[in-house]
Amino acid sequence: MVNYREILRLKDLGYNNTEIAASASSSRSTVREILKKADGLGLHWPLNDQCSNETLLGLLYPERLAKEKVYKTPDYKWIHRELAKKGVNLSLLWNEYQMQRRDTDEIPYMYTQFCDNYRAWAKKNKATMRIHHKPGHAMEVDWAGATLPITNPVTGEISEAFLFVSVLPCSCYVYA
Repeated sequence: MVNYREILRLKDLGYNNTEIAASASSSRSTVREILKKADGLGLHWPLNDQCSNETLLGLLYPERLAKEKVYKTPDYKWIHRELAKKGVNLSLLWNEYQMQRRDTDEIPYMYTQFCDNYRAWAKKNKATMRIHHKPGHAMEVDWAGATLPITNPVTGEISEAFLFVSVLPCSCYVYA
C-alpha cells in the first residue's frame, strides 16, 4: 500500500518527487498524482494523528476504497487451520472460497491475491521462533506423507513403500 502520510511529510520537508518516490517505494507518477490530489483537497503536512493512510486513501481515491470493499475477505484463521490437514493446499481452499462467494453473489479474490493476502496474514499472526543449530550437531527425521506404490518389474506385484526423510538443519541438506 502507498504510504500517503510519508509522501506528504517528505514534500513538506522540501524533497523533490524523485527523492520522495525512492524513499516511499512508489513511482514518480504516483507521487505526482497524490501530491496534485492532496493539493486540490487542501491536504498538507502536518496531519493530525487520526488521519491514517486508510483515511487518506478514502479522501484521495474514494472510488478505490469503494471497490476494495466489494471483495469478500476470506477467513484466514480457518484457512490456516485447514492447511494443517493432510492433502489440503491453498489452491483447493481458494476453489472452495470462490464457490462459496459465487453462491452468495459476492466477488471473490483471484488466486494470486488470495495467496498474497493469506501469506501477509500468516506473516503477521503466525508465531514462529528461529532455532539456531550447530553444524553436524542434530538431524531431524520423519516419515514423508503417505506410502508409495512400487511395482516389481518382473512379477508385476505392487508393494507399499514408506519414504523416510532426514534433514540436517544447519545446511538444510535433505536425505530420503
